[in-house]
Formats: sequence, structure tokens, C-alpha cells
Amino acid sequence: MVIIGSILLMGILGLASGTFLAFAAKKFEVKEDPAVKEIIDALPGVNCGACGYPGCEAFGKAVAKGEAKPDGCIPGKRTGVPEKIREIQKKHGKG
Repeated sequence: MVIIGSILLMGILGLASGTFLAFAAKKFEVKEDPAVKEIIDALPGVNCGACGYPGCEAFGKAVAKGEAKPDGCIPGKRTGVPEKIREIQKKHGKG
């Protein structure tokens, strides 16, 4: 009888914990702009800092927020990065 009670108690605790964790994961979910990932992927990834930001990821986030111009990536100008970024912004309704 003790074993059955223990198994039942552990099952209830597991169900309650799982329900709470599912609720907390949905409640505290971090929402990120899908344009940011696409802009970062379009950048050359050299993390040179020539744009004035500490790497391509920071520059990509700044461009997505509208804090930086798409032509700020010096190494990417030759490969058409500003045009790619403008296309991404138009696709997401930000340009």
C-alpha cells in the first residue's frame, strides 16, 4: 500500500511540475524579430567592428531596430549586403 501511495504521489507531483513549467515557458517566452536573424545571416560575419558596433550580430540588431543604416557594413558593400538588407526590410515591412 505504501508503494502505491508513493507512486501516486510522485505522479501527481510530476504532472503538477510539468504543467507549471509549460505555463512558465509560455509566459516568459522571449519574442525575437525574425528579420534580425535574416539580416545577421546576410552579413559577412567578419566581426570587424568597422560599422561602429561590436560585431555583426550587434550591427544586425541595430539595423533591424532602425538605429543603423543598411550600408554601414564596410566589408559587405562589395558583396551587395546593403541591397540584401533592404530586401529583407521590405519583406518584413520595415523599409
